[in-house]
Amino acid sequence: MDGRKGGLDPERGGAYSKGMNIEEKALSTFRTAPWRHNCAQAVCAALGREDLLETVSSCGTGKAPDGLCGALYGALLCTPVQSREELRRRFVEKLGYSHCRELKKEGSVPCRDCVASAAVLAFNLRE
Repeated sequence: MDGRKGGLDPERGGAYSKGMNIEEKALSTFRTAPWRHNCAQAVCAALGREDLLETVSSCGTGKAPDGLCGALYGALLCTPVQSREELRRRFVEKLGYSHCRELKKEGSVPCRDCVASAAVLAFNLRE
């Protein structure tokens, strides 16, 4: 549970509205009050893995393991093991890099784009 009244469930007054797509869900809590999720948390929450929010609470702003993009890291945690390399490949194909420092340095990909892309790619691989 997210810890706020209603968590993220729209039925209980949470952040998500009925009919939101996965990208909208991910962006609705990313750095947005009262949740202020980091990139990894926003992706995990959008993918229905609120149980991972504490685990990835320190994985934003380039602090995911090995400097990986936090949004990608969160998406990888929510993706079946057999699909993780495909997720990473698609993320790099779309955004150019998998590590936060590279994404920020080369062409400066906005974090919101990383969050939206990671959530959508992971969601599509789960279907």
